[in-house]
Amino acid sequence: MLGKGNKLYSIINFKCPRCHEGNLFTSSIYNLKQVGKMESDCPNCKLKYAKEPGFFYGAAYVSYALTVGFAGAIYLFSFLLLASLGWKVHLALIIIGLVLLFPLAFALSRSIWLNMFFKYENHRD
Repeated sequence: MLGKGNKLYSIINFKCPRCHEGNLFTSSIYNLKQVGKMESDCPNCKLKYAKEPGFFYGAAYVSYALTVGFAGAIYLFSFLLLASLGWKVHLALIIIGLVLLFPLAFALSRSIWLNMFFKYENHRD
């Protein structure tokens, strides 16, 4: 079961990797006016998310891997469900799917990247 103390809990729920309480993002990841807007530090434990300038550039590698995975999954499902359609339809579905999944890939990549560098610390006082 996914609960606090599990990295997957922090990644999927976009929570602080150290306390699993504070939110990583200021609003919903699909709020187009604020897409990608992150808190600078955890509102709960005050962990500074960016360890150094340019810290999140490494998340681009994670985002690339997620995007390749999403594209492969979209292709597989479109091929299995709509095999009789041409390659242009499959390509269009992949492009539309990736555009719609961009905010999710962005948020997940940053959440995964943060969880690679910080561990959960249970501070129950």
